[in-house]
Amino acid sequence: MKVLVMGGSQFNGYSLVMELVKHGHEVTVLNRGRTAVDFPRSVRRLVADRTDHDQARSVLSGESFDVVQDMSAYHPDDVELMVEVFEGRVGHYIFASSTVIYAPADILPITEDHPVDRGPHQIEYGLHKLLCEDILIDAWRRRGFPATIVPFSMVFGPRNILADREQRMILRLLRGRPVLIPGDGTTVGQVGHVDDQSRALRMMMLQPQTFGKRYNLTGGTYQSDEGYVDTFAEVLGTEADKVFIPAPVMDDLWDGTLVFEEGQASPVKIDIRSSDEARANADQTRRRFKLAQLVQRLAPNLHRWNRSVVFSVDRLRTDIGWEPDYTLAAMVDHVHRWMVAEGLDQSLDLDFTFEDQIAAHVQTMQDRGHG
Repeated sequence: MKVLVMGGSQFNGYSLVMELVKHGHEVTVLNRGRTAVDFPRSVRRLVADRTDHDQARSVLSGESFDVVQDMSAYHPDDVELMVEVFEGRVGHYIFASSTVIYAPADILPITEDHPVDRGPHQIEYGLHKLLCEDILIDAWRRRGFPATIVPFSMVFGPRNILADREQRMILRLLRGRPVLIPGDGTTVGQVGHVDDQSRALRMMMLQPQTFGKRYNLTGGTYQSDEGYVDTFAEVLGTEADKVFIPAPVMDDLWDGTLVFEEGQASPVKIDIRSSDEARANADQTRRRFKLAQLVQRLAPNLHRWNRSVVFSVDRLRTDIGWEPDYTLAAMVDHVHRWMVAEGLDQSLDLDFTFEDQIAAHVQTMQDRGHG
């Protein structure tokens, strides 16, 4: 097939390009050309800034494709342009969305029919993904534009540009650092491997049963927070120095009543009601995302630290016969081997100050008999 990948130079997009080339597809990528990347020689590269609509129209003028895999659309304007440019000139348009669109759930797993969250706690990224989906569903229903929506969730693998996820955990263990685990470590989460996800995107191409539908895309297994840490340690051949953060402390950290100021070893108790509301909300969002880096967690703006979050991938299994190959252990091994090959196990520099502050506070509590 003749396939256009919007993006293609980093992580998800690069994995998809390699998967498509491996299976003999004629691949074109369109991006700004700013990221140095060693594509196979067969890959054709178009250069344009998709946010410059006139430039993108000019570059894509006269182009037609069997499939457009859109890995870099983050705003409604991005998708409106694609529908305008490719209506009648594409057999299938696949949009990479995100599972951050979904509202918190007490009944798991979360399926594609679960309510979405457009409320005040949703961040711009999630809201804009939803607005992009709205445009595509409307175009499919009104004019038959052949679109499929694919919310990704917690993508794991080599070349991840978010080093604060699996790469951070690997560094903690390799360097013998404390590994902080929220609460008692029983909260359940889920990750998926980038290559499994690229295979799913390839398998759904030009499958008409997928038109006008949403498909969750992540791994096929789940693990507790402690199980996540233990799996990393086992694969790396290390022992995890596990520090469990008592639930009341996590609650205070999460709610912003216990904070660590920069350069300050001891936490400060604050009355969030007396803070400027806008600033307090922004600070709280930043703190929660930092706390979600302790053990890889999804959308802390929506899901509390102790809320399990699991997604169903059964619709993909049923409609295209896809099944994820990677276990969590295989994912960890793949990323570790890549980091060693790239020298990142030695050279990657991440700031662990926030973790050290929490670990010291927990130790102080235990020394005083409050742990």
